[in-house]
Amino acid sequence: MTSTTDANTDAPGTTTPASPEGYGELRAQLATLTTEEFRPEFAEIDRLPTPELARIMNGEDATVPTAVAERLPQIAAAIDAAAERMARGGRLIYAGAGTAGRLGVLDASECPPTFNTDPSEVVGLIAGGPSAMVKAVEGAEDSKELAAADLDALKLGADDTVVGISASGRTPYAIGAVEHARAQGALTIGLSCNADSALAAAAEHGLEIVTGPELLTGSTRLKAGTAQKLVLNMISTVTMIRLGKTYGNLMVDVRASNEKLRARSRHIVSLATGASDAEIEAALAATDGEVKNAILVVLGQVDAPTAARLLTESSGHLRAALTAVRPT
Repeated sequence: MTSTTDANTDAPGTTTPASPEGYGELRAQLATLTTEEFRPEFAEIDRLPTPELARIMNGEDATVPTAVAERLPQIAAAIDAAAERMARGGRLIYAGAGTAGRLGVLDASECPPTFNTDPSEVVGLIAGGPSAMVKAVEGAEDSKELAAADLDALKLGADDTVVGISASGRTPYAIGAVEHARAQGALTIGLSCNADSALAAAAEHGLEIVTGPELLTGSTRLKAGTAQKLVLNMISTVTMIRLGKTYGNLMVDVRASNEKLRARSRHIVSLATGASDAEIEAALAATDGEVKNAILVVLGQVDAPTAARLLTESSGHLRAALTAVRPT
């Protein structure tokens, strides 16, 4: 899902063009950000041969996992807090502008086929609405009010988690989302790529992945974007693991919506159970293609209705359901 305001006209709360003095103030602010720093050693990279450019970019990208690793304790704490809320029925909501917003929408959109979540459970909001996924919507990122309106449209609750995403850590839309969510009692996470950011300060869990200056000055779709993608992968995936959406490293809640995923479903049941093809087909047929249920039918030696009941009683955790069938 994207922002509820799809701006072909000025969005509510969108700022008007700044005065020259205002631009000077913004320029001074950007000059303090490591993501905006100029790197003189790359001043003539346009003269380099393509293989050398590729080597340099690859070397730059290799520094990103280290930056993420430095914040693993904070990331883990944020994930545990989000998973606790989602276990009570809350949602995971990403909010950002530009590249950051697109990354949030991407992560949210991949949860239904991977973890069989309802599209309303993990939501991506991007400043400016659906059209901002492919074309910049001028001024949308500068509006805290737009972020609040987008969250209000979702009827935000205290069990929800809002993740504001901004490479600079100063984007008003992301900060506004976190501030509004916190005021409503929701859990808040601020993901940025600069130290001492306003976004991290506004959130209960500030995740500052400091990736340093970019190869192309200020192009935060590069290292900063990669870092944000890695952290969002971690937030959604580990949260889903905590919620019982996996069995070991198997995607047992995968939604078989096409031929590839139907084949993957059968492979997952095979890996989990070691059953014959005939047993797997029978279990999947009995459970309407639900992989987790089919595994429980095979390993627990129960019928499909019993498997469904046991999984409901165990809040969807397959290991707990199996323990109830065959306690050790």
